[in-house]
Amino acid sequence: MSARTIDLLRHGDTGQRSYRGQLDDALTDPGWAQLRASVEGGEWDVVVTSALQRCAAFAQELSAQRGLPLHEDVRLVEYHFGRWQGVPMETLAETDGDALGRFWQDPVANPPPGGETFDAFRARLCAAIDDIAKNFPAKRVLVVTHGGAIRLLRCIVEQRDFGDMAGIDVAHASLHRLPWPVCTHAMAPA
Repeated sequence: MSARTIDLLRHGDTGQRSYRGQLDDALTDPGWAQLRASVEGGEWDVVVTSALQRCAAFAQELSAQRGLPLHEDVRLVEYHFGRWQGVPMETLAETDGDALGRFWQDPVANPPPGGETFDAFRARLCAAIDDIAKNFPAKRVLVVTHGGAIRLLRCIVEQRDFGDMAGIDVAHASLHRLPWPVCTHAMAPA
């Protein structure tokens, strides 16, 4: 099965320093500037976005400015960090440091308390990207999404263990070209 290329764009800075997960944070002014600079000179035919405003607001602006079709997909939202969502990293390190370390080493076996399973996260992201690849086969697609989503998708495509996610640099407003064969999730690491 042949791969097709999809561009992934992480949202800009929200000014928050914790696992934000599915909290619906707005972009800061610098976050808006980061995103505008990152797409300068880029050419796409369609924009697909996470439903969270830190992605969707910019996707709406870009779509309107360039006259591009815009599609929102709730499956592209960030990983749900359960009880860790919104808790400052320093606090987590103090109160739940051992569990945090286990999560970084093996997020599949050690999800946050009350957090989404990695099987569910992987399944929804893969289904969303598979649908994008099927629905826009000859289009240049920009997907505006989140750091955790980009890291997971890169692990799948690069056939890396999910424990490597923490070591994959996904800066705010960074673009990542993803060669995506439909149904890649069948090859995903366990």
